[in-house]
Amino acid sequence: MLTSVRNPLVKQIRALHQAKGRREQDLFLLEGTHLVEAACQAQRSLDTVCYTPDWQTRYPDLWTQVTQQAARLEVVSPEVLRAIATTVEPDGIVATVARSTTPAPQFQQLGLVLDTIQDPGNLGTMIRTVAAVGGDGILLSSNSVDLDHPKVLRASAGLWFQVPLMTSADLPATLQHYRQQGVQLIATHPTAASTYWDIDLRVPTLFMLGNEGAGLSPALAAIADQAVNIPLSPGVESLNVAIAAALILYEAKRQRQR
Repeated sequence: MLTSVRNPLVKQIRALHQAKGRREQDLFLLEGTHLVEAACQAQRSLDTVCYTPDWQTRYPDLWTQVTQQAARLEVVSPEVLRAIATTVEPDGIVATVARSTTPAPQFQQLGLVLDTIQDPGNLGTMIRTVAAVGGDGILLSSNSVDLDHPKVLRASAGLWFQVPLMTSADLPATLQHYRQQGVQLIATHPTAASTYWDIDLRVPTLFMLGNEGAGLSPALAAIADQAVNIPLSPGVESLNVAIAAALILYEAKRQRQR
């Protein structure tokens, strides 16, 4: 059992808390039973798994599955687990997983395009919402929060492994590719003439949402087929971007169920 927080493995895993460490090691961090279980269900190989004896006792079936998918297993003390986790009280297991290049989402019905999103909780919530409506995936600008930021994974509630996700270095060019395939591009803008429920969302659609403070960049807004607003009461400047995404995605789902 690893009991020293000075063990080199602790330093190695703690480095994954930061984007630089994830890039250098080509790994990312999974914290908690739910995320590890989701990774196993998605048949993702686990690099290193650290778990406490108590966790192994509580989850014997999952532990058996983990042993079949992990390259390295380490029993650790609760103190070591707290040292490598980003949460205050981890529930007994932390794992590392290899980063991988995923294919571009195949947008045939519905998806999100996210420009300069900075809050990992917002991104994780939007991943959950895309999964809930049966969307095709999410495209993200390269200056947004890392897709595999620990808080993104936790906020996605395990659905991170089910939703196709891709970061694009040239988002306008990538969107032109989808437009050529017949996908309409809908921008969200507070001064747009149309509300989001006034347009036909039954055709293949990508909704474009922007940064939490600055909104959608002019370069992306300029290539939209249409812009829509979300009506707000007087004195309210804006909605949280994750709430805005949920509203428009569920309107698209409602229209398609008519």
